[in-house]
Parts: sequence; structure tokens; C-alpha cells
Amino acid sequence: MGSTTHQDTSVNTKNSRWLMSLLAFGILLGIGFRFFELDRKLYWHDEAYTSIRAAGFTRQEIDDKLFQNRIVPAPELQKYQRIKPGSTEADTIRSLALEDPQHPPLYFLMARWWMQQFGSSLTASRSLPAILSLLSLPLMYALAQELFASNLAALLATALLALSPFDILFAQTARQYSLLTATVIGSSWLLHRAVRLRGWQNWACYSLAIALGFYTHPFFCLTLIGHGVFIIAYWLFVKKTKLRGHVTNSLFFLAVTAALILYIPWIYVLATNLGRASATTDWTLVSPGWLYLVKLWTLSFTALFFDLDFGFNNIWSYLLRLPFLLLIVAAIYQICRRTSSSTWLFILTSIFVPFLLLALPDIILGGKRSAVSRYLISCFPGVQLAVAYLLASNVKNQQRFWQVILALVFTASVASCTVSAFSDTWWSKDLSYFNAEVAKIINKEAIANRSIKDTIVISDRGNDFTNMGDLLSLSYLLDKDVRLILMSQSPDMEMLNKYSAPLVLRPSEKLRSALKQNQRRLEPILESGRLFRARRASKSSLTGMDSSPGQGASVDFRF
Repeated sequence: MGSTTHQDTSVNTKNSRWLMSLLAFGILLGIGFRFFELDRKLYWHDEAYTSIRAAGFTRQEIDDKLFQNRIVPAPELQKYQRIKPGSTEADTIRSLALEDPQHPPLYFLMARWWMQQFGSSLTASRSLPAILSLLSLPLMYALAQELFASNLAALLATALLALSPFDILFAQTARQYSLLTATVIGSSWLLHRAVRLRGWQNWACYSLAIALGFYTHPFFCLTLIGHGVFIIAYWLFVKKTKLRGHVTNSLFFLAVTAALILYIPWIYVLATNLGRASATTDWTLVSPGWLYLVKLWTLSFTALFFDLDFGFNNIWSYLLRLPFLLLIVAAIYQICRRTSSSTWLFILTSIFVPFLLLALPDIILGGKRSAVSRYLISCFPGVQLAVAYLLASNVKNQQRFWQVILALVFTASVASCTVSAFSDTWWSKDLSYFNAEVAKIINKEAIANRSIKDTIVISDRGNDFTNMGDLLSLSYLLDKDVRLILMSQSPDMEMLNKYSAPLVLRPSEKLRSALKQNQRRLEPILESGRLFRARRASKSSLTGMDSSPGQGASVDFRF
């Protein structure tokens, strides 16, 4: 009997070591994915703007220099992705304050410093968020330990974060989202430590973490509101004490107040540039309908574990994600049943408070804020923690079914990350999604013409003045000898007389009208990328020509 018990213990110890080794390997693999071919995917519109702000330029000054009815070699655009001569950190802050005040300056100042040290190549620009994403891993381990007091659960949560297709995707994106993930997880860990240990030093650290979150992204406030709801609910329903005079509650609000005081400089910037901030984000007010929102919610939350895309309207995109959606539901159910009140209360508030703050306005007032995956970052660590607890609590009991589930989850994540790693573009590239295909078509034409100098691409600022970001994106993909004719708001059509059929990219209504008056008709080449050919046409063929072909091309961008 004693021998049998000893054998069982030995087997359990061996299995435990094997599982821990597997999780450690998964974490290392996730780190490797973050740094694998950082320059492979196209540098999309928003990333180009990151470099513009960090370099100290404003969009207006670049537009004023570029769009002047002049011919520009494509690589010349990249000089606006390098540090502006004679500029300082103040120019980076000024660029944001004037044109992009809803984005606080912390990440952009870090990107500027990084650019000064390591240059402005795609690999250099993306290595900063990749390195910052590594901060989230030990913080996730610490938070899971604080919540579950389990090494297995903590390692599982860390491995799920390390191999998350969503987190790896944004770790390779030159924006502040990997830093936002770190501040969300880190502030949550510091909050729990402060509640448990109560010392003012812990609350001071939490206050500093909040301030860093504020200066990282405005949507960090979703996490903070979730923390506030957790603190109040914890005191009312767990401690069952009156609010007045509660020390923990008082220190929480004192910490928040201190953080807000530190954030006052940027609050002033937002207040004085509120109109600009609203104009920059008014695209989120478009109402896409219930079905669209539900689809995006499904895609967003399951992208933490599985992210193979078969098309936005393809039923398989959702059927294959259904098991992961059920896994999340089962995890939340088990968290509520088997963990302490404070633990399940934190998990629920960290997931549902940020989500509802975005989703309810979309449902009631209209909009698609909750359909933007990166806006839901505050919700995601709570989901990963819940799933980690579900898997840990069942796998440690040597239940074969849950061992298979764990293996399938990791396999799905690795498969998703592998396919994504070898792709030129992905859903996260948003409106720049088709830029890689556009560049291939232009470069192919250049080769077909035998003389690359004959390959001309016409563009202007665009109807919404956003073409510059995508032209910068394309400059990394186009052949070095491809030339751009960048038209002003009063296009000079005489420049086109020597070109029989030039290409036209994302023309504004003004440019379309000028082309029509110049007896040119737009022939679609890639409507999804709004790439056309401007052919000479007779007046009779122009009479019935649609003045805006492809302008409203229907493209289902996931996020």
C-alpha cells in the first residue's frame, strides 16, 4: 500500500514537472514570436503617425510640403519618419497637443528616445513595443499569484498571455498598446497588494502606476473605473462595512486624486483641444448595427487564444471560435463558484466594467467603440486569468479531458501566431490592410514597363486628409524608383499630359473632378485598396461616368 502511494506521488511529481516545463517552453516561444521578423508586416497608417509624432513633425507641415503639385520619389517620404533636424521633445509633445490630443505623450517620448538611440528602421521602431510587452509577463505572474496563490495558475496565466495571438500582434505594432497592457496588469497587481498590505508605500506605488496609465492611453480610465467599482463592491459586499471612514477606500481615492494631479498638464491639453480630439475620433460614432457588434465582440475576445481569419462574413470564422467562447464562459462560471469573493469580484469587474462602458453607449446611442479590438485591452487580462484558473484547477487533478483542452488551446495559439508571423498583413492593419497588395501591383507595373521612371502614382491629401499616413506606409514597400505625383487642393492637370495611363491612389472628390475635366476616366484596378488607372477618354464616355467609382467600396475591417 505504501509502495503504491509512493508510486502515485512520483507520477504526479513527474507530470507536474512535465507541465511546468511545457509552460516555460510556451512562455519562451511567445517571447520568440514577439521578435520574429519584426519588419515583415506592412508599417501601417497609425504606425507611420507614431514615427511622425516621435520625430517632432506635425501632419500639417508635412502635408504643406508634400502636396504641392510636385513629383516625389517614394523613398523621400521616409525622411518624415526620422528625427526632425533641430527638434526636441517639446516638438513631439506639441505635435500631439495640436493634432492628436487624445493620445498622451509617454509612449511617443519613449519612441523618440528609442529612435535617437537605434534609428528609425521598421525593426527598430517595433522592437520598442516588443520589449515593453515583456513587462506584462512577470506582472501577470505576480497578479495571478496574488489572486489564486497558485504557481500553476500563475504560470498558466503567463503562458496564455505570452502565446496570445492578439498580444503578440500588438507587441509587434509601433503603438502604445503593449505598454497599455503592462500598465493595466501592473496597476491591478499593485491595487491588490495595497488592499492586502495597506501600507501607504503600496498605495503610493499604485498611484504612480495609475499616472503612468493615464499618460499611456486615455482608455486606461476604463481600468481605473473597474478598480473603483471593485473597491466599493468589495467593501460593501465582502467586508460589509459602511463606506464612510473606511481606510482602504479613503486611501484608494487619495491615490486616484494624486494620480489625477500628476495628469493635470495633459488634462489641460485635452480641455483646450477638445474639438480636435472629438474630430479625430468621430469615426467611432458610426452605427454599424447589432450583428456587426456581436461579430466583432466574438472575434475580439477569442483572438486572445485563436486568430485564424476566414473572412468577416464566413461562418467558419465563428464556428471555429465557438469552443473558445464557451471556454471563456466556463472559466467565468468556475471563477464565480470556486474562488473567494474578492477574487471573483475583481475578475468580473475587470472584464465587464470596461466592456459595458464601451458597449452600452454603442447599443443605446449608436457607435462602434466596443467593436475596436484594441479599445478592449482593459478587459483581456481578466479573461486570461479566468481561463488560466479554469485550466489549472482541472489539469492539476490529472483530468485527461482538461489536459487535452489545454493542449488544444496552446496548439490553436501557436498555429495562429505562426500563420500571422509569415503574413504580409493582418486584420490589425485596419484601413491600410490592402496596402501590401497595392504595392505589389504598382511594383509589378514598374517591372512590366521596363523603365521604372514611367511608373507614376497620382494622389492627394484625400477627402479626410488621411492619405499621407498610407503613402508613408507604402513608401516602405514601393520600389525605390517609383515616383509619386502629389497634387495640391488645386490640382495641376498639365503635369499629367505626358502620361497616357498613370495610376491613381485614393483620390479625393476634388482630384476626381479635375481628372474628369482633364478628360480622364478612372478604371478600377483594386477597388478595395482604391487604386485606379486614369485613362484618356472621349467627352461622350465621360458624360455617364460615375464621379466616385470605388469611393464607397465595401470592406469589412474587423477592428
